[in-house]
Amino acid sequence: MPAKSTSSAKAQQNSASSNQDLPSFVVAELRDRLLQWYAKQGRDLPWRRNQNPYHIWISEIMLQQTQVKTVIPYYERWLQAFPTVEALAAASQEQVLKQWEGLGYYARARNLHKAAQAIAHQHNGQFPTQFEAAIALPGIGRTTAGGILSAAFNQPVPILDGNVKRVLARLTALQKPPNRSLEWLWQCSTTLLDPVHSRDFNQALMDLGATLCTPRHPNCGHCPWSAHCRAYALTMQNDLPVSETRSPIPHKVIGVAVIWNDSQQILIDRRRQEGLLGGLWEFPGGKVEPNETIEHCIRREIQEELGIEIEVGDRLTVVDHTYSHFRVTLNVHHCHHVSGIPQPLECDEVRWVTLNELDQYPFPKANIHIIEALKQVGPPSSVNPSP
Repeated sequence: MPAKSTSSAKAQQNSASSNQDLPSFVVAELRDRLLQWYAKQGRDLPWRRNQNPYHIWISEIMLQQTQVKTVIPYYERWLQAFPTVEALAAASQEQVLKQWEGLGYYARARNLHKAAQAIAHQHNGQFPTQFEAAIALPGIGRTTAGGILSAAFNQPVPILDGNVKRVLARLTALQKPPNRSLEWLWQCSTTLLDPVHSRDFNQALMDLGATLCTPRHPNCGHCPWSAHCRAYALTMQNDLPVSETRSPIPHKVIGVAVIWNDSQQILIDRRRQEGLLGGLWEFPGGKVEPNETIEHCIRREIQEELGIEIEVGDRLTVVDHTYSHFRVTLNVHHCHHVSGIPQPLECDEVRWVTLNELDQYPFPKANIHIIEALKQVGPPSSVNPSP
């Protein structure tokens, strides 16, 4: 414990230095060391094997808040389905969302589709090389634009993704949460960027955060920047970056209906475009109100959302799923359509489909678990057609 208090005192004494520019000789050495390390230790990733702007753009969007190992199979399937920006622009939103299914943060896919159409119609099918034009495209912010323009065109444009924030916060022993010091971190990224080898430098900086300067237990012994890292000098590498104070994420209990008709078809609805899962298909339902049973919730929600009467049957499954800012528990019941014509009162579209047809539609990941349960048990006997 005494060592930590000494480190904290040192950090306070040196906190002002983290708000000053790095000396030019240090910047030059940091650039050289990082590029030498990258030449030997850089990751071999599919989107680094060429400088196709379309390929790089797709990878940059997929990598937002998603790990490389998760992205690679999606990236490869995506390019098979949509090999060019024109192919993506010409696809339907449903086709795009189906390819994205399971990757999460579906606004990324919707924005990719919109941006592809803008590139096809406004930029002659070529990804724009000007920063202002790139950042104007749907779904492309400052970091994404920098990643694409540096990787595809070797332009000296800085980046500041989560890995880079962590590296720079430790390098400068930043005493604030990174998201409260963005102007300073952008200045650091801009200052450090190698103007000649921008492509390799930005890729190296991301690799450094992903492989050595990791959130926990950073491998400082192999880091090319350890000689100038203030957090390492203060033995604070495990204490930085400073974390934001977070409230417990809310938990929503949801009643979900798998509604069967007498033809053994299931009713699904397509969510409105706005919101977390916009444009995806789902099994209808809604939030359980205080002192309300699951069965009552399902009947009420289906009446409000679709304007039909149903009979709530046996429970099919329970699905727990965590999103970035909340978690849900889906209580899923078999239901039988009693009366009324389904109407899209709170959604974009409704459709009766067979169990085998469900795979043709893009669903949220939590709903995929429901489909898997349905395939195992099939329709309940109470919804089989009368002889």
